[in-house]
Formats: sequence, C-alpha cells, structure tokens
Amino acid sequence: MLLAGLCTVDQIQRVAEIPAPGEKVRSLSMDVAAGGPATNAAVTVAALGAGATLLTVAGAHPLAALARADLEAHGVDLVDLDPERPDPPAISAIVVRDSDGERTVVSRNAHASSQFVTYLRSLRAQLSQLDDELPGCVLLDGHHPEVALEVARWARERKVPVVLDAGSWKPVFPELMPLVDIAACSSLYRGDDPREHGVPVVITTAGPDPVCWSTADGSGAVPVPVTRARDTLGAGDVWHGAFAYAVARDRGDVPGWIEFANEVAAERVRHEGPRSWTAAVAKKGLP
Repeated sequence: MLLAGLCTVDQIQRVAEIPAPGEKVRSLSMDVAAGGPATNAAVTVAALGAGATLLTVAGAHPLAALARADLEAHGVDLVDLDPERPDPPAISAIVVRDSDGERTVVSRNAHASSQFVTYLRSLRAQLSQLDDELPGCVLLDGHHPEVALEVARWARERKVPVVLDAGSWKPVFPELMPLVDIAACSSLYRGDDPREHGVPVVITTAGPDPVCWSTADGSGAVPVPVTRARDTLGAGDVWHGAFAYAVARDRGDVPGWIEFANEVAAERVRHEGPRSWTAAVAKKGLP
C-alpha cells in the first residue's frame, strides 16, 4: 500500500488527570514515537502484514531520526521527499488520561517546503518506480498538499482506489476531492460535503458511535465494538489504515470494510502506549 501525508514526532505523557491551566503534574509514563494520520495508518497496514510505503517529508533534523527509527522498527518503508531539509519535523505534545484513555494534543501541521520543486521531482521519480507493481490502494491525509495532489492524479490515471482521511478540513480538499474514491470524515469535520465534489463513497466516523456510510446505491451504519478504552491516541488513524488495507485486499463491500476497520481500531484502544497494540492487530490480518 501507498500512504502519503504527515509525519510528526509525538511526545506522549500518560497522567492520572489532565492538568488545569497553571497546574503541574507528574506523568505515569512517557513515550516518543512517529505520529501523524498517514504515518499511524502506515504502521497499522504494516502490523496487519501488508507492505506499507509512506511518502512524507521528514528532513535531516536530529528529531527526524526518532521517527525514522520507530517506523523502521515497525516495518514501514519511509520515503523522505526532502531528506536534506534542516528544519525540525512537526512535533506533537500529547497528554493521555489514564482512567479512560482520552487525550489532548497540541501540534502544528506540516510546513511548506522551500525545496518544493526538488521534492516534487523526487516524488514523481518514486511514483514511476511503482508503475510495474501498483499498490492495491492509496491513502492520503491532505497534508503536504502538492504531494497529495500528485499522488491522487497518479493513482486516478492507473485506476488505483484513493482513500482520503478527512479528519479536518484542509484548503487542498476542493481540488483533491474530485480525485478521491472514498472520503472518510470524522464527526468533527467541518467543510464542503465530499458529495459536492463527486466523491462516490462518503463515510463518517464518530468515536464509539456507529460509523455511517453512503453511496449512490444506498446508505447505512455499522456499529462499533464495545470495549474499555485504555488509550485513544491515534485510534482514528488506525481506523483509516485498517480500512484502506481492507479496500486494498478487495474483500467484501463498504459495510464489510468498515466492520473490519472498527474491529482493528477497537483493538488499538484496548492497549496503552503508541505501539503496544501492533502485536494484537497483527492477528487480525486477512489471509
């Protein structure tokens, strides 16, 4: 599978209670891992047993090495489109509440690259290498908009299904959505209706509530498994990765793909920490 989008460095503190303004608390544990929608989705795809290639911009800053090491350890092939970039990667400061796994996140989106032309050439070269063995699906998160558009056009020309993680509105979406086959939005998404841009399949996730879907032929909702949440960090990203994995395997239909993604995301939230869930998720890989 091919995934394109944001790669961050996540610094995660687990606490008994999320502190109020001005309050200091001691964390129960601390982790550092690669993060970002497409990145966590790529880790999910790899955990499920499929090849996962992540197109992103990481750069040469020492902090980027943390993300590289994490992704290498979890089977993700990271393709850095601007490897000489000196700026630090986007960093997310995350606090997870121990009692129910709820989290708060402070982060920045990807910065525009001063080497736009260079890494666009690198992207096209990387995509041309995939022409002999096309991925079963492409997942985009809308970060690095020029990358998203280039990958979406490439996939559309080759009839590779494109899944968009529309967790939040991004300015590139009006141009990107006409190239998308499936838009999976969160309940917090605020922006144009993907149907207005011709997206044939639209899905809305809502945490523990049923996942709704609609196509030209019908609509419905798929319930989410009831489970005790220990850590909700990245659960939506895991859902998107599992959904795109199911699409790539071409097993079943939209409700079936959603059901599979729901089960994988439910497994993720049962486990504490940014990567502790991967071994359990591996058992859910399709034959």
